[in-house]
Amino acid sequence: MGVTPFITVEGPIGVGKTSLAKAISEQFNFALLKEIVDENPFLGKFYENIEEWSFQTEMFFLCNRYKQLGDINTHYLSQNRSVVADYHILKNLIFAERTLNNEEYQKYLKIYQILTEDMPKPNVIIYLNASLDTLLKRIKKRGREVEKNISPLYLEQLSIDYENTLASFEKEHPEIPVLRFSGDELDFVKNEKDLNYIFQKLSTSLKETSWAKNILLNGGC
Repeated sequence: MGVTPFITVEGPIGVGKTSLAKAISEQFNFALLKEIVDENPFLGKFYENIEEWSFQTEMFFLCNRYKQLGDINTHYLSQNRSVVADYHILKNLIFAERTLNNEEYQKYLKIYQILTEDMPKPNVIIYLNASLDTLLKRIKKRGREVEKNISPLYLEQLSIDYENTLASFEKEHPEIPVLRFSGDELDFVKNEKDLNYIFQKLSTSLKETSWAKNILLNGGC
């Protein structure tokens, strides 16, 4: 039996992960997994005072993503139902390493490793990036209350961290394709041509893997 497709969309805050994941879900008939953001009770305080509220914030995200991944494994992947998620759990380490002090990070890392050792891993990662100016404009446009105090310096460093992490991931996991798209060059929300370009690249990546051929030929999961 082949492996059921599990696609994740990643990138820094404001780059359009959820919008793209939703579009992929509709196009390929994949179940959609959206990360919990607004429900995090510590997030607003975190953006106001990162040092004080980082550990609580990161632990909330880790525990909720652990539960979500367990649920999709039980209710979707184990039943051969394909899934696209608007995050990869490796983002937890990106944020945690940036915001936690060394002692907190070492504790966090041990918990992360225990929780994720048997979690489902994606077959394809879509990585979206964009310039700081583009990210700030999109964050402002969507107007989330909890994001109004995000520091541009924090966001800029976060983008660098994403680049470094994805580059390391590609070296460590050459079997998992990472499709990269620029949010400065593509506007897949407003431009259907740009969106179809991404669909085409994703289709090609899926067709190159034997486990996905039947999925695409049958028109979905």
